[in-house]
Amino acid sequence: MKNWNLQLKIGVFILAIFLIFGVILPLFYTGNPIEWGKFPKNLKPSSAHIFGTTNLGQDTFWVLLKSIQNSFFIGLLVAFFATLIGVLLGMLSGFRGGILDRVITLIMDTFIVIPSLPILILLAGLLKGRASVLSISLVLIIFNWPWPARQVRAMALTLRERDFIDTALFSGESTFKIITREIFPFVTSWSLANFINTILVAIRTESGLAVIGMSSNEQATLGTMIYWAIQHQAMMAGRWWWIGSPVVAITLIFISLFLILSGSQQYSALRRGK
Repeated sequence: MKNWNLQLKIGVFILAIFLIFGVILPLFYTGNPIEWGKFPKNLKPSSAHIFGTTNLGQDTFWVLLKSIQNSFFIGLLVAFFATLIGVLLGMLSGFRGGILDRVITLIMDTFIVIPSLPILILLAGLLKGRASVLSISLVLIIFNWPWPARQVRAMALTLRERDFIDTALFSGESTFKIITREIFPFVTSWSLANFINTILVAIRTESGLAVIGMSSNEQATLGTMIYWAIQHQAMMAGRWWWIGSPVVAITLIFISLFLILSGSQQYSALRRGK
């Protein structure tokens, strides 16, 4: 860590704080933080309620922590599986070539040209605002894996012409071993960057859908928290703690992930230059 640049350090520090708030602190809350009517309504921030209470009788602080937890869950779930599927299929497609490459490329291009937003809105409309976090994540995974697959395929096409790949083939190594042991190390840093970027995309997409009422309104995410604040006129009533806290949280999470992404790229470039 001592060799990390300032951007990477700041990004990891901010993200670590949010992970503590979103993963560890909710464990100390008993009950359901999004349940209505548990506290007096519209209380201002105080020692008893750090961010006050909402018009629905919820403690804003604990709702915020639950929202951070669910938003991170969506982001990490989508990023992990979209990157995993995309990288594996991209390496396989680029290395094997032939009809397998043409089939995988056709599937990739098909999902790339289909706009995901109308599909998500249609899904939310069919489920009438009751789409689960998992179902939203599944749709986001389906529409996000082709991007890393296409990039990694291009890398694999060039790598398969290298001498060490020929050596691995002549030594009798299987396709799986070649793509995981010989090709994957060359795309690891890019895969990490894509993973971080996909977290941003997933959280941003879900939050955008939630704000317009097209996500799971029955589960707490940063987007649905903003949605309910807008529905109950939090801005006009001066209840800034209700709508302001998720907006600030989203902004800081995006800044931290951007700093980690750019900082890690600079760090990798510096290491390669040594």
